[in-house]
Amino acid sequence: MSADTTPQSGSTEHARKTGPLAGMRVLELAQIMAGPTCGMLLADMGADVIKIEKLPGGDDSRGYREPRLRGVSAPYLVMNRNKRGMALNLKTEEGKAVLRHMVKSADVLLENYRHDTLEKMGLGYEALKAINPGLIYAAISGYGRTGPYRDKGGFDLIAQGFAGLMSITGEPDRPPVKTGNSVADICAGILAATGVSAAYAHKLKTGEGQIVETSLMDAALQQTFWQAASYFATGESPGPTGSAHLLSAPYQAFQTADGWINIGGANQSNWERIVGVLGEPQWLQDPRFETNTARMENLSALTALMSALLAAHDSAYWLAQFDAAGVPAGPVHTIGQALSHPQTLARGMVVEVDHPSLGPMQAVGCPIHFSETPTQIDRAAPDLGQHTREVLQEYGYTEAAIADLFTAGAVA
Repeated sequence: MSADTTPQSGSTEHARKTGPLAGMRVLELAQIMAGPTCGMLLADMGADVIKIEKLPGGDDSRGYREPRLRGVSAPYLVMNRNKRGMALNLKTEEGKAVLRHMVKSADVLLENYRHDTLEKMGLGYEALKAINPGLIYAAISGYGRTGPYRDKGGFDLIAQGFAGLMSITGEPDRPPVKTGNSVADICAGILAATGVSAAYAHKLKTGEGQIVETSLMDAALQQTFWQAASYFATGESPGPTGSAHLLSAPYQAFQTADGWINIGGANQSNWERIVGVLGEPQWLQDPRFETNTARMENLSALTALMSALLAAHDSAYWLAQFDAAGVPAGPVHTIGQALSHPQTLARGMVVEVDHPSLGPMQAVGCPIHFSETPTQIDRAAPDLGQHTREVLQEYGYTEAAIADLFTAGAVA
C-alpha cells in the first residue's frame, strides 16, 4: 500500500448515538451464539459493533438449514441485529493487516475462538496490546484460558454435561436432559458483556485495557448455585426434580382442567394463602405440611392432593384465584404465547426491524431498560460483507486500496 493510501484511525461517523455505551467501538470476531450474544447486548446498549466474519462462508450460523426466513438463517438474524458487518480473511497477510489497523482505535475486541487460535495467527492479546494498550480483549471459550482443559473446544451441550446441569434437569429416574435453550452459550455471552462493561469503566478512568474472559463451563457452573449449596453442605449431589424446587414446596407446575400453571409457595405466608385458595384449612395443622421441611419430606403426597383439586377448573380460573390472594402463580406458555402476550409487548420484548433485502422482521428485544439512556434496536443483522467498504472508508482506505484488498481475497 503506497504512502498516500495509508489508512487513518476509524471515524465515529456511523457510531451509535444512543444508549449508555454510545462511543464504545467493538470488533466482534465471534460466531454462532455465545460471542454474538455479548456483541448484541453491547450494540443494544449503544456500542458501535462491527461484526467481522470469516472468509469463506461467514458466521457458521448462516449455514443452519432450518428455520430460515425467506432463505436466510433465522438464528443468524436474531443474534446479530444492531451490528455492522464486514467479511475479512485472516488467513491472508492483507486481512491481518486490516484487523491490526482497526484495533488501533478499538475499545474492545471480542472473540470466541478455541484458546490460542488467534495467538497462533499473531493476533493474540499481547500482540494487539502492543498496538493498543487500552484494548479490552474479551474472550469466550469452552473451558477458559487456564487449567488442563484450556485447549479443548466446547459447545453448549458439552458444557451443560460437564457442569452437572444435565444431571439435575428433567424428571427423576429418566435419562440426562439438557435445558431447552442454550443456557451456557447465552449466559457466557451475558457474563462477557458484564465484564466488558466493567473493564470499559476501568479504561475510562485509567486508560488501561485488559483481558476479560469467561467460558461456557464457567457460565454453566454459575447456574448451579442452589445445587452447589446442597452439595457443599451435605457432600451429596442432588438429582433432577422436574419442575419442583430443590428447597421449597409447593413450588412447581400443576395440571389444571385445560393446561398447566406454575404455583410458587416459596415461603410460609404463600403456603397459607395457597391453602386458603384451595379451601383446605386443615392442611395448616397437618404435620405432613405444617413447615417447609415437612412439605419437602412429603412432597409426593402434597403434589397428589393439590393436583386432584386443581384438575377441577381451568387455568384461567385458578390464576384469577391465586392472583386475588396474592400468591405468585402464572401460566406455562408456549414460545408463541409468551412472545405474543400483552405484558411481553408492553415491555418492548418483541421488536421489528427492517432488513435491507428481507423487509420487516421481528426479534426479541433488549431485556435491560434504562430511564435516561434508552436502548435502541434499529438495524437488522447485516448481510455477509454488507458494510465492508463503508468500514474500510472510515478507516481511511482509498478506493484503490479497497479494490486491492478485494482482489487479494482479503475482504468481501
